[in-house]
Amino acid sequence: MKISRQFTVFGSAIFCVVVFSLYLMLDHLQLDRIKNPINEERLQNGQLVILQDKIDHLERLLAENNKIIANIRDSVTNLRKSVNNDKGPLEAKNLSQGLVDLLPFAPIWVLIPSEDCQFSAQTYSKAADEVQMLDVYDMLSFDNPDGGVWKQGFDISYEENEWDQEPLQVVVVPHSHNDPGWLKTFDDYYRDQTQHILNNMVVKLHEDERRKMIWSEISYFSKWWNNIDIQKKDAVKKLIERGQLEMATGGWVMPDEANTHYFALIDQLLEGHQWLERNLGVKPKTAWAVDPFGHSPTQAYLFKQAGLSNMLIQRVHYSIKKHFATQKTLEFFWRQNWDQESSTDILCHMMPFYSYDVPHTCGPDPKICCQFDFKRLPGGRISCPWRIPPQVITSDNVQQRAHMLLDQYRKKSKLFMSKVVLAPLGDDFRYTDAQEWDQQFNNYQKLFDYMNSHPELNVQAQFGTISDYFEILRKVTGMDQAGMNKGVSPFPVLSGDFFTYADRDDHYWSGYFTSRPFYKRMDRMLESHLRAAEILYSLTLANIKMFGKPSNYPAVENYKLLTEARRNLGLFQHHDAITGTGKDWVVVDYGTRYIAFLLPLPVVVHCCRTSCYFLADNSLFDWFLRYYNLSVQDFPMNVFIMPSFRSVVVYNPIEQARSSVISIYVTTPHIRVLTAQGRTYTTNYVSFVAHVPPLGLAVYQMSEGVELHTELAHYMFLKKGGHVSVTGAEQFRVAIPQETVPVSVENPHLQLFTLKLKENGLKHSIKVDFVWYGTTSNKDKSGAYLFLPDGEAKKYSPSRPPVIRVTKGPVFSEVTTTFTHITHTLRLYNIQGVDGQAVEICNTVDIRGEFNQEIAMRITSDINSMNRFFTDLNGFQVQPRRTMSKLPLQANFYPMTSMAYLEDSNRRLTLLTAQSLGAASLKSGQLEVIMDRRLNQDDNRGLGQGVLDNKITANSFRLLLEPRNSAQEVTTRENNAPFSYPSLLSHISCTYLNHPLIQMATSVDPALLTPVPHSPLTSSFPCDIHLVNLRTIQSQVGGGPSEQAALILHRKGFDCGFSSRNTGLLCSTTRGKIHLEEVLTKLKVSTFTPVSLSLMYESSSTPKHQEISLKPMEICTYRIQLG
Repeated sequence: MKISRQFTVFGSAIFCVVVFSLYLMLDHLQLDRIKNPINEERLQNGQLVILQDKIDHLERLLAENNKIIANIRDSVTNLRKSVNNDKGPLEAKNLSQGLVDLLPFAPIWVLIPSEDCQFSAQTYSKAADEVQMLDVYDMLSFDNPDGGVWKQGFDISYEENEWDQEPLQVVVVPHSHNDPGWLKTFDDYYRDQTQHILNNMVVKLHEDERRKMIWSEISYFSKWWNNIDIQKKDAVKKLIERGQLEMATGGWVMPDEANTHYFALIDQLLEGHQWLERNLGVKPKTAWAVDPFGHSPTQAYLFKQAGLSNMLIQRVHYSIKKHFATQKTLEFFWRQNWDQESSTDILCHMMPFYSYDVPHTCGPDPKICCQFDFKRLPGGRISCPWRIPPQVITSDNVQQRAHMLLDQYRKKSKLFMSKVVLAPLGDDFRYTDAQEWDQQFNNYQKLFDYMNSHPELNVQAQFGTISDYFEILRKVTGMDQAGMNKGVSPFPVLSGDFFTYADRDDHYWSGYFTSRPFYKRMDRMLESHLRAAEILYSLTLANIKMFGKPSNYPAVENYKLLTEARRNLGLFQHHDAITGTGKDWVVVDYGTRYIAFLLPLPVVVHCCRTSCYFLADNSLFDWFLRYYNLSVQDFPMNVFIMPSFRSVVVYNPIEQARSSVISIYVTTPHIRVLTAQGRTYTTNYVSFVAHVPPLGLAVYQMSEGVELHTELAHYMFLKKGGHVSVTGAEQFRVAIPQETVPVSVENPHLQLFTLKLKENGLKHSIKVDFVWYGTTSNKDKSGAYLFLPDGEAKKYSPSRPPVIRVTKGPVFSEVTTTFTHITHTLRLYNIQGVDGQAVEICNTVDIRGEFNQEIAMRITSDINSMNRFFTDLNGFQVQPRRTMSKLPLQANFYPMTSMAYLEDSNRRLTLLTAQSLGAASLKSGQLEVIMDRRLNQDDNRGLGQGVLDNKITANSFRLLLEPRNSAQEVTTRENNAPFSYPSLLSHISCTYLNHPLIQMATSVDPALLTPVPHSPLTSSFPCDIHLVNLRTIQSQVGGGPSEQAALILHRKGFDCGFSSRNTGLLCSTTRGKIHLEEVLTKLKVSTFTPVSLSLMYESSSTPKHQEISLKPMEICTYRIQLG
């Protein structure tokens, strides 16, 4: 009766608000007419048309609201029946009746202004000079004929007089690529090599001002900087001032671009840029990415937003390099797929040859170029594979050697539009000792001096930095020097990505998309917790500043912990870390660093009216492992021990209010949970629905006790042809049928196993099964990098029948099937919120006993997707894919960072993921995900080992089926467009999956913890605006916090073509606008400055009245001060 009365009152209130809103809108129309009598006669016709449109719009709103009121009335009627009928224990049906009054009201329809749908509905128009990578893939045959000395290319020739009118300009860029972990750990590399490289750099660059050098890995540079004296620091600053030393990119590492999430990409870039600004006053201009295994446009966008002007990439499929070389399009403006203007353009140089080492950078013939790598002089530790060694340059041979090298420079220049040649000079961990510096710089300077002193050669050669090269390039091609605008450009515009990478033959680097999935899962988990800690820390400092409490909060100590956490997370984004391509002990070192920074990470456990209190709880890691299903045998699973712990503090790390199920392990089967509304209910494996406001906290008090209507779950165990023995189930209702019985679970939205959408009653055939991939019998086999299967996948056939456990309870129902290598769980949440819209899938995989096997989950549906599917890039954007029969199977696998989906004209099936993995759609209606790989050999890419350190790993997913509003929504435009967008529901579901509620047990006296939820926000953010981070900026002096923070926001692009009815969303969209002070509960914004992504540059325009306005897909940063 209480529920019925509440819903009736609530429904009446909504009806009153709707009527009053309609009245105000009509009144506003009348006032507009009264206030503007001038030229009324002239404007009368136009006003009547506008008025008619508004009246039509109001009629539609009224019709929709009538539907809402009707739905409320039906809900009240159904609830009354449910309450009246629910007199005894809960039967095997999936209703959360006992918890209904705890849930917030979710609107039947999500309010989406029509303007917010225009972006995804825009018509794709390809520019005349645009290169679209989807078209390039269609065009190329991907054959691999022998190209001669340039084996993957073609023969290059030129005329001697081609440079008579415009001399060739050669910029040789010395560099040393320092991996922050690969064959050695970060610390071992630093001790053995990196510190010596940097020490010698200071001495050797000062010996001759013509010498130049670039450096990119700030993780190493900062460690070295902290160990050198003030004189050496001053010497470094002089080198930078003179332009001899350039910090290229300036990120903490050179990150992978396939498995990384854009949160972590931004975080490591910001950490590096902030370090450079504080210590050197440097603002990087050019990005340098020679070693990531494929390249993402997300990274190009982030560079552009950070204020960089140029970028360089290297590892691109050899067929694409050859095609671009024939078209002279190796330099281009990289534009985002969705950009119809040119606001995201950044000038990009693609290196044309096999590698970034010296044999593959001076020109097309590696046998010749190797002779100009003077570290390979006879008597050294390395030599040229072609058995023709370099020669020391003398007056006797300089002419012959200069002409030989110039020939390579000229041939390389024929692949580009301009007469400016870039020739990198370096390799992994080069310039370690002083002798190599002398060998390279002295010999090259003799060659340059000869070339430059002979005008008949028409060449000007010099050492330079990467930005020196781009400055010369822009000058000779008539472009601007500032770099932020194209000016007059001879270069084409390119859109798309550069996955999947192959360096030769059929050797596609799609294996590392999945290698070591345990650490990929851990990475995503820690990203979420670091982000939560950053936001809570920034809000706590602001509260302390405003209210003066608590006075003893350890702000500096906690900030140093956050800084260390940022840097360890950044280190793992390195392209040999998150990729799973390091030595075993290096991977362990990364994991140890993660755990070391997680244990003391400060986490908010209680927020009262005037202050926030932090606890550093060393048991948190165990709780996090348990909560995230991150399986590892070495860590025990914590339990909620009564009476040691008496309350659970639940934190919502996202910017929208949410209702989600949380589960707590307990030592007693009878736990009462007291909510903010004073409601108590009892369960055993404690699972209940927590409603937490945006970025807010909620407290749930726990006590032992037994209620009259204890709600226990039903369990049923099945095993084909065998007996199932169940022990320790005295407290539960367990059934073990002797014969096969049909299995089905359902919630208010879905019914399994033939997936049925209850809203329209349609059934959809969707099947989940598992398959094995072996490795080829050829010489080259699968390894950490490469995926070289032995043909199509083979069906997984377990050695013994699986055990099936069916669970039906008031909060969730699930089916768990235990195979030999996999424990597969399908779960439905019995709630009306976002969690109830999808099927949750958890696969706990253990293939430690296998030999050269890879296991995949295959989802087969009746969706007519043909050869098209979609995968995301870095959790930021979605890239359409085409499965191509002309490519080998392994080439059709792509990175899946947060989602992949299939669609036809009626439906979309989306798989959301909580970890980066490799995915493909090899047949229409089919989606395949590699879950783990165990490989017994090296794949000859330098690692020198297989992948045999597998751990029991839980992969978590959500499967979301969405009907389109109408078949007409999928148009020819969408079939050909190079962009696609998730639905709003898909975006929010993915956020829920990757940022679950954080729960912590506390022994604090419940009387000191208010059960009323607390939030720093007055309302949820709009559905399409994501708070990427609120990160306190480090003080210029010392290692503590400043009074300012970086507010980073992202407005997501979404597809309006899917139903917004009954989605459970507790937010709406607002045309990309937020008024900052209006959404803050008590805090005030004292300063507010738009800046570039990594805070290097301030914007020339300041928003009025602190109103933020974001374009779709835009990521923006604001320097703010709260108080």
